Amino acid sequence: MTALADALPDDPGTLKAMLLAERARAERLEQIIRELRRHRFGRRAETLPEDQLLLGLEEVEQAAASSEAAGEAVAPAERARHAVRHRMNRGSLPAHLPRIEMVADIEDHSCPCCRNALHRIGEDRSERLDMIPAQLRVLVVRRPKYACRACEEVVVQAPAPARLIEGGLPTEATVAQVLVSKYADHLPLYRQSQIYARQGIILDRSTLADWVGRAAWLLRPVHERLLATLKTSTKLFADETTAPVLDPGRGRTKIGQLWAYARDDRPWGGADPPGVAYLYAPDRKAERPIAHLAGFTGILQVDGYAGYRALAERGDVRLAFCWAHVRRRFYELAVAGPAPIASEALKRIVDLYAVETQCRGRCADERRALRQEKSRPILEALEPWLRAKLDLISQKTKLAEAIRYALSRWEGLTRYLNDGRIEIDSNIVERSIRPIALNRKNALFAGSDGGGEHWAVIASLIETCKLCSIEPHNYLADVITRIVNGHPNSQINDLLPWAYTAALDTREVA
Repeated sequence: MTALADALPDDPGTLKAMLLAERARAERLEQIIRELRRHRFGRRAETLPEDQLLLGLEEVEQAAASSEAAGEAVAPAERARHAVRHRMNRGSLPAHLPRIEMVADIEDHSCPCCRNALHRIGEDRSERLDMIPAQLRVLVVRRPKYACRACEEVVVQAPAPARLIEGGLPTEATVAQVLVSKYADHLPLYRQSQIYARQGIILDRSTLADWVGRAAWLLRPVHERLLATLKTSTKLFADETTAPVLDPGRGRTKIGQLWAYARDDRPWGGADPPGVAYLYAPDRKAERPIAHLAGFTGILQVDGYAGYRALAERGDVRLAFCWAHVRRRFYELAVAGPAPIASEALKRIVDLYAVETQCRGRCADERRALRQEKSRPILEALEPWLRAKLDLISQKTKLAEAIRYALSRWEGLTRYLNDGRIEIDSNIVERSIRPIALNRKNALFAGSDGGGEHWAVIASLIETCKLCSIEPHNYLADVITRIVNGHPNSQINDLLPWAYTAALDTREVA
C-alpha cells in the first residue's frame, strides 16, 4: 500500500482526472460484462421472435384441442357445435389440387316405410385435405427402333430426351427437389440421403453433391442475369453475412462471406418485381461490393459497415443508413440496466417508426410528405440532443459509442426524409439474409469456395421465388428442363423468376 501511495501524484487536479478516467473504465467494463451475460444467458432480439412466440402458442393450442376432444367424447352435442365452428373457419381448398371423389351411399334404396324405390333429390358435398407422403417413382423412357425391310442397314429411332446428368438416375424434378430441400428447407445432403434410404433408394451424399454442383453450373447464367437486372434499379439494399467454408490445407474452416443485394419496391408501390442476388467472396474487403455493384448508380441502403463508403466516395452511389442498427445499440444499453439517456433515445426512435406505420401502403410522394410533416421535427430535435448528451458523458463508454455511431452517419440516416422510396431501415435485405443463417446453422459450413458459390447461385433463385410468391420446386424443375433442352441464351430473361410468374398467368388465361 505504501508503494502504491507513493506512486500517486500529490496534485488534486491530477488525482481527480485519474479518478474520473478510472471510473469511466470501470463503467465500460461493467457494461461489457452485462452484454456478455445477456449474450450468454438472455435473448438478443429487441422483440420476441415470431417463431418463438408461435412455438409457445402451439403448446397452448394443442392442450386446448386435447381438452375439446375429451369433452366431445362424453357430450355429442358439444361435438356437433364444434363441427359447425370448424366448417365456418376452414376456408376453401385451392382449385388446382386434384379431387378424388368418394361416395358414401346407402345400401338399401328402398323406402323404409312403403318399400318403394327411392329417387335421388340432391347431395351434400364436403372436402377434406388429404396428403400422400412424398413418393419416389421410376420414369421409363421407351424408344422404339424401326428398320426398313428393303434397306437392311437403316435403323430409325427417336433421339433420347436431353438430361441434366447424362447416364444419371435423376429427372430434373428430382434434382430440383434436392436443391429446394437443401437451400430452402435447410436439409443437409446427408439427411436427405437418410430420407431416401427409408424408401429403399440408396443415394449417398457424394451423389447428391454431384447433382447440386451440376445444377448450380447450369443455373449460373440465370443468376448472373438476375444480378445484372437488379443493378439496373435506382435503389438497392445490401448486406453480408458469414459463410464458413472448409479449408482442407489447414484442417479447419475459414470465414467466407455471402453478400446480398436486394430490391423490393412494393412498400411504396414501385412497378419493378422484387428479387435478391447473393454473391460469395472469400473475405469482407471493401473492393468486394465495388466489384459486385459495378455499373450500379443510385441509392444503396446498408448497415453501418464502413466498406460501403468506398462506393459512395466514387460518386455513383448515395448511401442510406439503417435506423434499426442505431436502435439496436441503444436497446442493448437500455435492457442491460438503468440507462436514462439510452432509454430516451430509444423512445424517440420508436416515434420515428410510428410515423412509418402510417406511411405503410402509401405511394412515394405521400410517404415523403408525411415524413416531412412528422418525422423531420423529431430528427431536428434528436441531433442536437445527442450532441449535448455526448458532451456530458465519458467518451469511452458504450453509450458514447452508440451516440457517435448515429451522429457519424446522420446524413445517410436522414436521407429517407426527402425520398419516399427509401425505407427507414434495411430490414428487407436482413430478412433475405435470415435463410442463409438457417442453412449455415444446419449445414455448419460449405465444403469449398466453389460450394459457397453454388450456395449463392441457388439461394438467389430460391429466395427470389419466395419474394415473387412462386413455388421454387416447380420453377427450378421447369428452368433446368428448358436449359437442358437448349433454351437460347439470348432469351435468358424469360427464365427469371418474375418472368416465370408472367408465363404462368398467360397459361391460365389461355
